Amino acid sequence: MKMPFTRRTWIPAKLLSFAAAVLILQAAPSAVPAQQPTAAASSSTSASAPVRISARPAHPARPAPVTQVQVVSELAIDHWLRPGEFAWNDEGVPPGETTIVVNIRARVLSVYRGGIEIGRSSIIYGADNKPTPHGTFPILEKDADHVSNLYDAPMPHMLRLTWDGVAIHGSPELGDTVATRGCVGLPREFAALLFPTVDVGDRVIIWSGQPTA
Repeated sequence: MKMPFTRRTWIPAKLLSFAAAVLILQAAPSAVPAQQPTAAASSSTSASAPVRISARPAHPARPAPVTQVQVVSELAIDHWLRPGEFAWNDEGVPPGETTIVVNIRARVLSVYRGGIEIGRSSIIYGADNKPTPHGTFPILEKDADHVSNLYDAPMPHMLRLTWDGVAIHGSPELGDTVATRGCVGLPREFAALLFPTVDVGDRVIIWSGQPTA
């Protein structure tokens, strides 16, 4: 399946290979202040998926240190994604382990299947007073029609990362003054594509995107 994205330049500097960035993941990355740009529209394709799948452990999960991903290939994207932009192409990619990598500094989420990038999206993330945690997380729960019981807010196509409220989900707002309360917010169309692609237990890596010396 292919999803188009709008080719517009956000930052004029040439984008460092996202694969190279992934391969220098650090065990203890430093925090980066959140700043998000203005939203942009994308095409939409919804995918049918189970409404809720959950695997609650006996004890609350703690994030593991940031781990590495072996990257085989990436999507052919030649610019930084503007807010609301995304790309998806899983055509011909065989089944394999699925891993999500969130790069806070680059403001992107990338989806790898067997090391092959099949999706990349712009994101919003946690503000300074409620930052998105860094580390390696298993997906604990999937809920297509989740509503936050903490903030009474819709979180469509929610992928839970912690039991205290951190998740990846579709977001209605993606502007330069928009931040989350620790979650990773995606364009709703991309969140709908991602939801059936991953399973409970799949690995999510969140890192600062800023290597340490």
